[in-house]
Amino acid sequence: MREKMELEKVEGNVYKKIKIGVCVMEKKVFSAPMRQILERLEAFGEFQIIHFGDKVILEDPIESWPICDCLIAFYSSGYPLEKAEAYAALRRPFLVNELDPQHLLHDRRKVYECLEMYGIPVPRYALVNREVPCQELDYFVEEEDFVEVHGNRFWKPFVEKPVHGDDHSIMIYYPSSAGGGMKELFRKVGNRSSEFHPEVRRVRREGSYIYEEFMPTGGTDVKVYTVGPEYAHAEARKSPVVDGVVMRNPDGKEVRYPVLLTPTEKQMAREVCIAFRQAVCGFDLLRCEGRSYVCDVNGWSFVKNSYKYYDDAACVLRKMFLDAKAPHLSSTIPPTLPWKVNEPVQPCEGLTRQGSGIIGTFGQSEELRCVIAIIRHGDRTPKQKVKLKVTEEKLLNLMLKYNGGKPRTETKLKSAIQLQDLLDATRILVPRTRPGRESDSEAEDIEHAEKLRQVKAVLEEGGHFSGIYRKVQLKPLKWVKVAKGNGEGEVERPVEALMVLKYGGVLTHAGRKQAEELGRYFRNNMYPGEGTGLLRLHSTYRHDLKIYSSDEGRVQMSAAAFAKGLLDLEGQLTPILVSLVSKDSSMLDGLDNASIEMEEAKARLNEIITSGATIHSNGTSKKPWMVDGAGLPSNASELLLELVKLTKKVTEQVRLLAKDEDEKLEERSLYDVIPPYDQAKALGKTNIDVDRIAAGLPCGSEGFLLMYARWRKLERDLYNERKERFDMTQIPDVYDSCKYDLLHNAHLNVEGLDELFKVAQLLADGVIPNEYGINPKQKLKIGSKIARRLLGKILIDLRNTREEALSVAELKSNQDHHSPFTAKTKKEEYTTDHQSKASTIKNEDTRRTSFTSEKSMDQEDDDEKETQYRLDPKYANVKTPDRHVRTRLYFTSESHIHSLMNVLRYCNLDESLQGEASLVCDNALERLMNTKELDYMSYIVLRMFENTEVALEDPKRFRIEMTFSRGADLSPLEMNDHEAVSLHQEHTLPIMGPERLQEVSSYLTLEKMEKMFRPFAMPAEDFPPPSTPQGFSGYFSKSAAVLERLVNLWPFHKHGTSNPK
Repeated sequence: MREKMELEKVEGNVYKKIKIGVCVMEKKVFSAPMRQILERLEAFGEFQIIHFGDKVILEDPIESWPICDCLIAFYSSGYPLEKAEAYAALRRPFLVNELDPQHLLHDRRKVYECLEMYGIPVPRYALVNREVPCQELDYFVEEEDFVEVHGNRFWKPFVEKPVHGDDHSIMIYYPSSAGGGMKELFRKVGNRSSEFHPEVRRVRREGSYIYEEFMPTGGTDVKVYTVGPEYAHAEARKSPVVDGVVMRNPDGKEVRYPVLLTPTEKQMAREVCIAFRQAVCGFDLLRCEGRSYVCDVNGWSFVKNSYKYYDDAACVLRKMFLDAKAPHLSSTIPPTLPWKVNEPVQPCEGLTRQGSGIIGTFGQSEELRCVIAIIRHGDRTPKQKVKLKVTEEKLLNLMLKYNGGKPRTETKLKSAIQLQDLLDATRILVPRTRPGRESDSEAEDIEHAEKLRQVKAVLEEGGHFSGIYRKVQLKPLKWVKVAKGNGEGEVERPVEALMVLKYGGVLTHAGRKQAEELGRYFRNNMYPGEGTGLLRLHSTYRHDLKIYSSDEGRVQMSAAAFAKGLLDLEGQLTPILVSLVSKDSSMLDGLDNASIEMEEAKARLNEIITSGATIHSNGTSKKPWMVDGAGLPSNASELLLELVKLTKKVTEQVRLLAKDEDEKLEERSLYDVIPPYDQAKALGKTNIDVDRIAAGLPCGSEGFLLMYARWRKLERDLYNERKERFDMTQIPDVYDSCKYDLLHNAHLNVEGLDELFKVAQLLADGVIPNEYGINPKQKLKIGSKIARRLLGKILIDLRNTREEALSVAELKSNQDHHSPFTAKTKKEEYTTDHQSKASTIKNEDTRRTSFTSEKSMDQEDDDEKETQYRLDPKYANVKTPDRHVRTRLYFTSESHIHSLMNVLRYCNLDESLQGEASLVCDNALERLMNTKELDYMSYIVLRMFENTEVALEDPKRFRIEMTFSRGADLSPLEMNDHEAVSLHQEHTLPIMGPERLQEVSSYLTLEKMEKMFRPFAMPAEDFPPPSTPQGFSGYFSKSAAVLERLVNLWPFHKHGTSNPK
């Protein structure tokens, strides 16, 4: 070990200055952070800074390089690292960052290897090493939605990184279920940091790559900067994977905000520093579901534009240099830092909380703490289903191909390869008659051929495949035993199967536009600050946002489009969907829990309509919404007959249009080439296809043949002529198709469509609400079963917001009565106390399935932790760093909106809540009864406000405000309003504004809301158990005393050798 050099005294008992050599390329030396820190070191008066310069570094021999005591040397483009190593071996200065390990940083493989050796978490990854470009490797397999490396499978989305650390072309590949495509990340160019390529599906093969699991981080990256192993500063920025637009401040610099590190992350920072022997080191941190992972180590990095950080870095480096070269000198930090006298005032970015104090109706100032919204998806195409029995050998062989050759096992076809196989088989079979069915009538043969043609048309629709929108089931029905090929014994073979093709229900261009517009409306109206308030909160990490969606493609895309409008994002929806939206089908999908009760309601509904029974009150109440079948028209049975007649008329009109198309199809070649894949492009469209409309074709990708199939099926299912029986469940479907065609296909001028719509609307307005319960008590029972998990999650959201707000209020109160140093101690106490409090409440976010995996809610429950970003108030240039708003958005279907609304308005009818008033006032109950339909983009919003002027324990501390919107509830026939006409031309209906569910003067406390919800909500203890939450403690206090205590703990380089290896 090298002996420490004693400083020689010179004349006047003044110690000779320690020489700090800066052996760095000039471009790096003259960067603002380096200049700021070196100037501060020089200001202490103990150091002489010697700049080597590019000429010396690149041209002069090392023997003539300046001699120094301490050396700052690090690699950058064009830097001769080996030459610097030779100099360090010759002169043996104290090295801030050792030189030999810097070679590791050029190879991502070695970086990950080193991280793993020290037990530092990294994303799950695998290496693909090629000796020559495009080399075929037997251990590497690529399929449509995954790659497999040495048997390790990585499902899309996954990340592809070049092994060379200086190659910043990183790719993210997206699953076909989210629209497919690839996003390329690169070094910032102007205001771009990534680019989406919807047509790219295959991975690169030119070189060696790391494949790793994509970590959903909520659209945020964290950059960590160490100065020695005991000091770490972290900044969060918008991730390039979202929309690739770089957020910049008025000076053109990228917007980043200091955030607090968890104790675990601080330990990770220390270990990164030690593992790579780099005192000054930057690295990238990914926070995913409460856990943190290091995904890149950059070596020497300084924070930009933070004077406090410059102060800290200079103080810590000073201590390091003195310990190494003059341990007899005091390294105590002076009470006034020498450069403070002339330091310019750091400009404020004006991130004030304009309008954050909302004056409530009760006169006091209130703070918005939480926004919870449950939102229905946007405008979609009608959902469709085709059923047909198949005996064709090609189709039966296809079933066996994809079910592992099991003759009695059902097969599901969803992937592009599977659907392409089916399309190829169908194209061959369409013009032919079915073999082996001579006894069937000619009509049945024609119907079968018609259905096969429909299957073919559906598979060809749009020129692409997507698992979200089309799936085929093949279920074997009959089997025979045939002799084995070798003549030994017999095997079963299917001879007939049921094919079920489900398609449609796709979010339209109008649906995407509606969702984006509603997101923009929320941004401008649901948060304080007249539109800029939310973006300020979000960009400064004071907005805790999580977005959940059901499993349906239209719901997922609605959520992504809404997020685009809410956060003012740009570009395609696929990257936004994968980065920001979490799937939770157990909470937002399915009606299984209430299927029996819903069947009972539909049976009773059928009885009321077909018998013309008089609607009667089921109690003493005279309120119109308390009767059985409320909302059904009194002449429902007559309207039903009219509905059948008009449906036949419209179907015939569409049949004639389809006949013309069919004749044109006959003239074309049977095997037309499928157009290029265009799904990802379609996902971003929010306007009509002008060319198709001008050509007289249906809107979207539906052709006349499919349009006719849709109406023909409705006609058949609505009324069975042979059995003389109506099917009430078809009424909403007829209404759905009517509304869709009036909005999107009005240019086709289908005669009788407007008359049919009026009749269908009258019936649907009565039928749809009653499918979820024929009277209030049944509505409550069905609603609580369907929305039980969602109700439980809403209660957890509200309770956790309250606990957090109270903890902050207690902390503030303590800080007001103590010195800054004591307040810091109290803050640490708060963090520990908050952790223990949080552990008694159920974890804020229950396990959800993201696009990263297909796990169910109940699997790996102990993995779930809260991922949060908290501003560091010591570094944040924000006037109100403690202000914090939680937003939870739940995107779902019509069933969950109706169910939640029914619980809200009828919860007081439960036996356990006898005597309690409804949460919804009578005026709103009447409006809801008259509303009937909760249309596309309808929503329910709960906003929680905190009254900071009342005592912490006062129930009136937290107030709940409830509003709802009917969604796009304007009839396509209403053309009076100028805006309606304009939007109608774009095939998009406006979304109705929010309406209050309470009287203006009412005061709904959180306590009352909890009491009314509790009987119907899933208890917190039934949610998956949380892991111990990670607390967010503050940074080291920036007082001189604490900084001195901090650097005294320094183990780094103190007794180590500076010898290069």
